[in-house]
Amino acid sequence: MIDRDRQWRSLMEMAEIGATPAGGVCRLALTDEDKQSRDLFVKWAEEAGCEVRVDRVGNIFARRAGTDPDAAPVVTGSHLDSQPLGGKFDGPYGVLAGLEVVRALNDADTETRAPIDIVCWTDEEGCRFTSKTMGSMVFAGLLTEEQVRAVTDPDGNTFGDELERIGYAGAEPVGGTPVKAYFENHIEQGPVLEQAGVPVGAVVGAQGQRCFLVTVTGEEGHAGTVPMVQRKDSFLGAARMTDAVNRAAFQFDPVPVATVAHVRVRPNSRNTIPGETVFTIDSRHRDAGVLAALEEVMLGDIREIAENMGLGIDIQRTSLAAPVAFDDSCVAAIRRAAKDSGIACMDVFSGAGHDACKIASIAPSGMIFVPCEKGISHNEAENATPDDLAAGTRVLMGAVVEAANTP
Repeated sequence: MIDRDRQWRSLMEMAEIGATPAGGVCRLALTDEDKQSRDLFVKWAEEAGCEVRVDRVGNIFARRAGTDPDAAPVVTGSHLDSQPLGGKFDGPYGVLAGLEVVRALNDADTETRAPIDIVCWTDEEGCRFTSKTMGSMVFAGLLTEEQVRAVTDPDGNTFGDELERIGYAGAEPVGGTPVKAYFENHIEQGPVLEQAGVPVGAVVGAQGQRCFLVTVTGEEGHAGTVPMVQRKDSFLGAARMTDAVNRAAFQFDPVPVATVAHVRVRPNSRNTIPGETVFTIDSRHRDAGVLAALEEVMLGDIREIAENMGLGIDIQRTSLAAPVAFDDSCVAAIRRAAKDSGIACMDVFSGAGHDACKIASIAPSGMIFVPCEKGISHNEAENATPDDLAAGTRVLMGAVVEAANTP
């Protein structure tokens, strides 16, 4: 039986690593804080009798053996890295829910036919090395080890060097082995479950995503001497482009989401007209056709603004992810596990991307959501209740055990 209090204590102990004054966490990928969280998970997994392996991009796998050593594993997990001002539950809940399932099976002296792997994926958040879900993408064959190890953070540190520095550049090959099924628990990061008063969501799919890096080039000049009509202000151009991105989204129904949230200005001096402004666009929708049409409108408007203002423009697409439909059998197993446990469950859709979206390209995959307070996430105020978290883990246990025991 899932131990609600034990799971909560583990989550709170993990949250002490990288704790922020406002109650959140800061554990950027491959930092010392990330290493400490990994070390703690490995310690707990080994205490639970798991065999721990680390692959060449730092993904950690903790295996509870099954009775059939040749059976493909059922895998469950998430990530331990966070946003710069993140919350306690985004990621760690999925990892520690898997750990609690193993602990509960140990308590009950229950064996499964297939082994169970708890996974901690490397750099899901993507806020240090610019590309997210890197560990799961390499595992799924969507990126190469070489590509990932070569990426740099803003200080010029490479992913590969930082992985070596914290001691998590493992020897195991990345991927290439069968996975019977993959399940990931996560807080919803939205308000649907809380508003419905339902403790568990069976996630049927996730939105597609297109992201861009836009560089606007103007001309630097003295803020006090260049007449307004003669300026080529890159930041002013970026501001108008940001408004255009927002307006473009409202041309579609249902409305997609489009966000400009990371901006760099050069020379970033209070008395110099900005000569270069770089910003990102994150656009998402569950319909691939709408997402493509939104891209055409947004980028067309951006280029028109640049031309009208005499600015240079360079647009790079940095990521392209199609909408994901999770495996019918995995979703059905989640629904059955909820019903068998007497836990209310409803189908939901994910607005955010997750490691599960990448693993779905190579293995049957499903996700279990639990409510988070007011739908707040990527925020120090992120919160979830012990009861809801335990309910989600009880459902995970049912789904994992069913998959592990089904030939």
